[in-house]
Order: sequence, then C-alpha cells, then structure tokens
Amino acid sequence: MRKGILLAGGKGTRLYPLTCVVNKQLLPVYDKPMVYYPLSILMLAGIKEVLIISTPSDLPLYEDLLKDGHQLGMRLSYQIQTEARGLPEAFILAEDFLQGAPSVLILGDNIFFGLGLQSVLEKLSSQIEGMNVFSYPVQNPQDYGVVEVSPNNKIISIEEKPIAPKSNLALTGLYFCDSRAPSFAKKLTPSARGELEIIDLMRAYHQEGALSINPLGRGAAWLDTGSPDSLLDAANFIATIERRQGLKIACLEEIALHKGWIDQFMVRKTIQALKSSQYKIYLETLLAQPMD
Repeated sequence: MRKGILLAGGKGTRLYPLTCVVNKQLLPVYDKPMVYYPLSILMLAGIKEVLIISTPSDLPLYEDLLKDGHQLGMRLSYQIQTEARGLPEAFILAEDFLQGAPSVLILGDNIFFGLGLQSVLEKLSSQIEGMNVFSYPVQNPQDYGVVEVSPNNKIISIEEKPIAPKSNLALTGLYFCDSRAPSFAKKLTPSARGELEIIDLMRAYHQEGALSINPLGRGAAWLDTGSPDSLLDAANFIATIERRQGLKIACLEEIALHKGWIDQFMVRKTIQALKSSQYKIYLETLLAQPMD
C-alpha cells in the first residue's frame, strides 16, 4: 500500500517577515491553512497513511492542527527535520515509516487543481514500479527544474533552474516513487549548495529507464506559493473558484466522507469543535445533501 510524505519544512525566507515566527505551510491560502491543499491531493490519490516532516519548532503546530488523522479516517505520523538538506532527504527520513512501501512525496507549498485530476492520481498511486512526476508549462521555467521531452513525451534532458531553459515545462512538487526511493536518495552526492537535489534522484530513476513524465496542461492548475505574489495569486484563485461554484477546494472532511473513510457522525463531531465560520457552515450544508 502506497504511503504519503508531506514535506513542510524550510524557513520560507522569500516570505519574510510573514514566516519569521510561523511555518510557511501554516499560512492561510484564502480560507484554509496551506497544508490542507497538499494533504488533500494525497487523499485524492487514495493515500491514508501520511508522514508530515517539519522543523522541531513547527511540528507541534501541525500535530495540534491535524492530530493523528483519525477524524479523517487517516493515520498521520510526524517526523522532525532539524535542517533542510534537500528534497530527497525526505525519503531518507521516511525510510522507517515507509517500511519498503512505495511512496508519494508532495511539497507543502504546492497547490494542484483540475478536472480529472483525481483519476490521474489514483492511477499513478496504483503503479508500484518506477518514478512518476508531473510537468507544467510556465512562463518562467528558469525558476524551476525543467524537463525537455520529445513529441512522444520521451525525456531528452532534465535541468535544475537553467539559465537558458530548453523547454517551458517546469517540474512540479509531486513525486510518485517505488520502494527504491530511500536507497537511491542515500546514494546521492550533495550539490554545490550542499543539498541533495531532486533532479539527481530523477536522473537515477531515468538511468534505470524508470522515470515517466505526466504533463499537466489545459484544464489543470499548479500553483507554487513560495513568494508573496504567488501566495496572493493562489488565494485569489481559490477564492474565485469557491465563490463561483459554492464548493470548497481541499475540504478534507468532504474528501474523507466521499471516499467512505469517515461517516456523517464523525463530520458532526468536527462541526461541534468548530466555532462560527464559513467552513463550519459548509460542512453543515454538506451533511444536508444526499451522498453520491
């Protein structure tokens, strides 16, 4: 059974002074903490066991917010990361948690949205071999890891923040990996900036012929909330969709209820613990509607 890893560490220096005293992934994105959005993606992929990795000072805040996950029909565990040493370190820290299971790593500041996304996530979650990553066209590929692919979607090159990008396809912060990810990660050499690089992990899989690129194009949105402007853009995007449709994005209780992980009684317990808020009203409205 595939397990999830949610990386919510780092100092978020690009957002200072917003993040001087609070972890970036605990900041609000419109009406919910940022961490709700990547956690909802893991849930949509059918992942019920998730390890949340964060700093020693911030991890208790996540435990206070999300508890052990029982209210969502999930099992949440927590792991301290004393110092950020690169994304692949998440697989090393999670090795005991994974116990040889395939995994999916998502970065805590990434937001995904789109029609049909759940079916894609579920399909990839069921595959136990190789590494699957997502690409997304952007106007500023030099700020991201970039993949160059052939017309039939075969990988030509992978580069980290290239000065002269060979394509406009950025690599998103969502990685489906087989059980070899921790062992591959432990063999990586730190880059010039002293960190393990996710690009190098991808190259290790590519050398084995086990790396696949899944394009997210029209109809899908990928938002990185690492800067003040991108954080505002994400909040405005979520607000626009929710106001227009009357539906909430990344409502964890709604996803758990529709997946059958919890029942209406559990949702009512959550409602009782909430103060007067739009989120509470939404959950009450949810219970008044017939289930699909």
